[in-house]
Amino acid sequence: MASRELVVLGTAGAVPTRRRNHNGYLLRWDGQGVLFDPGEGTQRQMSHAGASATELRWLCVTHFHGDHSLGVPGIVQRIGRDGVPHDVHAVFPAEGAVYWERLRHATSYYGSPPLVEHPVSGAGEVLQGDGFSVTALPLEHSIPTYGYRLAEPDGRTFLPERLRAHGISGPAIRELSGPLLEECTVPRPGQKVAFVMDTRLCDNVYALADGVDMLIIESTFLDAETDLAYERGHLTARQAGEVARACGVRTLVLTHFSERYDEADDPLFLDQAAFPGAVLAHDLARIPLPTRRAPR
Repeated sequence: MASRELVVLGTAGAVPTRRRNHNGYLLRWDGQGVLFDPGEGTQRQMSHAGASATELRWLCVTHFHGDHSLGVPGIVQRIGRDGVPHDVHAVFPAEGAVYWERLRHATSYYGSPPLVEHPVSGAGEVLQGDGFSVTALPLEHSIPTYGYRLAEPDGRTFLPERLRAHGISGPAIRELSGPLLEECTVPRPGQKVAFVMDTRLCDNVYALADGVDMLIIESTFLDAETDLAYERGHLTARQAGEVARACGVRTLVLTHFSERYDEADDPLFLDQAAFPGAVLAHDLARIPLPTRRAPR
């Protein structure tokens, strides 16, 4: 199993279809599960994917339309029922707190989920996780909506030949500092992932996607519905590709497809995105993060 991968749980837009469940995206990051936008049926999709509530550390909801949040009650109840022993950080738009409360307490259930709530608002916020940060930035949709950017801090890669030249080995390597550390290492960019759903093109789409290793982004419509996409606060596959090219994205994951399209239309999304690193998301697909960028 890859230590860092995206498990696609659902790829439909507002209406699920026979082959596409409502939204749901599980990012596995070194043993930490980050679940984005659990739509209806996410709990069952997790079972099909071999995922469990016990691996969840973060639950991030972009907005409170049903296809992005109707799975919240089941996930929250499962966290409590399975006795998840660690905190699960729940991030959601503060403007939709009333919906969060309704979903969290939709029915009576067993157990007490250890949720730490982070309602985000305004110009966005940066939350600190274990080994990464989560940035939330507002997008342009019909209701308050936020995109998320997960970023690992930059680090340094040791150069064995320089360590040998200085006679440094074993535990002494970890104690390096100052000029010697600079001489025996080179900068290593941290990995970054962006999650962008339900928005028109806006500055924050580009800010979230800037330089990421993986961009998971809605491509609800094809070119013929460009005007409709703008009217409803959505993106086309072509616009998703434009963002990826402008931002230096490495892997582009297209998802959140309107129910008007069938399997015969799948190639058109990739054609119109026109991005060599594009992946058309399918339910239960596993998409590994690209290997680390070369040290600078």
